[in-house]
Amino acid sequence: MTPGSVDTALTGGPTPFGVRLAAAIGSRSALCVGIDPHVATLAAWGLGRDEAGLTAFGRVLVDAAAGRAAVVKPQVAFFEAAGVAGYRALDATIRRARDAGLLVVADVKRGDIGTTGDDYATAWLDRDGPFAADAMTVSPYLGYGSLRGTLDVARANDAGVFVLAATSNPEARVLQTAVLAEGPRAGRTVAAGIVLDVADDNPGVDATTIGDVGLVLGATLDLTDFGITEDEIGSSPVLAPGFGAQGARIEDLRALYGSRAEQVLVSESRGLLGDGPDGVAALVADRADRIRAALATTGSAA
Repeated sequence: MTPGSVDTALTGGPTPFGVRLAAAIGSRSALCVGIDPHVATLAAWGLGRDEAGLTAFGRVLVDAAAGRAAVVKPQVAFFEAAGVAGYRALDATIRRARDAGLLVVADVKRGDIGTTGDDYATAWLDRDGPFAADAMTVSPYLGYGSLRGTLDVARANDAGVFVLAATSNPEARVLQTAVLAEGPRAGRTVAAGIVLDVADDNPGVDATTIGDVGLVLGATLDLTDFGITEDEIGSSPVLAPGFGAQGARIEDLRALYGSRAEQVLVSESRGLLGDGPDGVAALVADRADRIRAALATTGSAA
């Protein structure tokens, strides 16, 4: 890759993650292609849960996403289940994605305290480290302050972080809609408090770009149920799982996220896999076209 070139500069170097993400969305689409080699999908595709099978699966998804999507998001658990062989396949998948000019969000959902959390971040975000992803997903449910070291590692490497805030699994609702009794966010829900904390970690971002610290907000949710308003999202990029097989519709992007729709990554995985490996590229192209059409419409949620 040539450092500083228009397209390949999106995947590394000294440019902050939010700037690279905005450029990738603008030059391709806001699609995030999930790379989820679940054992049942591998079997349906005639692939094994071994290095060769996982690498082949990743190759199909990356090649389909190249030139069409801003981001690919490997679900690390499905690779990790194969042990060392899975990690070799994941490394090959990430390298292929970066060579294709794609941004890589490692879906690892790490969240720990002190030096343990710092080293999780180093493993995934250090630009000279073993994986060198562009961003990672993290859980703030040991307290948002427990992520401080992770955010420091991310900034030192011009990488990004997506913080779980409002998730679609039903087990999370009781916790995420609970009202905080004390502290600076007292009276707000837990999820809304996280949204505000993340917005505070994106200071000084002007209207032409988006921040480096993002949110995970499930697309199948009514965010008002979680006490979240679109204005409070601020400049935070949003990773929005739930499109496709889980039921959210791309055409509802503005209804779901209003004035923040342009900074939403439309994440889909299972819905791209049903036609087998030969059908992935056409489905990715379809989703990218539909995202661009949805964002071309004016107006926001009623």
